[in-house]
Amino acid sequence: MKTTLSIITLASLLAAAPASADFAINVGAITVAPDDSSSSLNVIEQVAGLPSGSTAVGVNTNTQLGLTFDYRINPNWAVQLIAATPFSHDITVKGSAIDGLKVGKTKHLPPTLLAQYHFMPQHQMFDPFVGVGLNYTEFFSEKADAQLVGALNALEVAGADDNVGLKLKSSFGLALQAGVNIKLTDTLGLHLMLSKMDIDTTGRVQVNGTTVQSVDVDIDPYVAMVGLRWKL
Repeated sequence: MKTTLSIITLASLLAAAPASADFAINVGAITVAPDDSSSSLNVIEQVAGLPSGSTAVGVNTNTQLGLTFDYRINPNWAVQLIAATPFSHDITVKGSAIDGLKVGKTKHLPPTLLAQYHFMPQHQMFDPFVGVGLNYTEFFSEKADAQLVGALNALEVAGADDNVGLKLKSSFGLALQAGVNIKLTDTLGLHLMLSKMDIDTTGRVQVNGTTVQSVDVDIDPYVAMVGLRWKL
């Protein structure tokens, strides 16, 4: 229901855009800092004789080049699209005797569309705003780490000639945002923003295409950007 309402809100704002609407491009460093949690590696716990519920997986922080586009519909309302070069993350085990074991790597793109409300549109320098919208995250280039492969071989879950792979499911969720645009000249400024995104996925460790371990991961990152702003 919340997702449907967000789509309707964004569509309504775009439809109401007047001919005087303006654009801006923001370019800078954008960081994804996961606030992660996950289900346990129950199969690996059982095979390795580890306490039930003693393991989880974690995802590290990564910074890339951020590129966002603002479409100001009227003095108070705007629509923003967040884009970036692909983020790259290491996935590791947290907890128990295998704490720190490297599970694998993945890349992802999290395009996000937000409706923004601007509180002080007439201010000459500061333009604070909040936003709400939708995030879609596509994972790709997943690869199992040699440490995971070695552990599965040692536990006789996989053989030396088996193909061990890693797959992550794409995610669709809500995003919240707060930030400020700071005017330096008529066309140049600063763009500062912090977002909280709902990114949930299921990771699957596969041996010869068959899933041997599945884990639900709530990545739910904080996404921060500091960049230069060009008004077109």
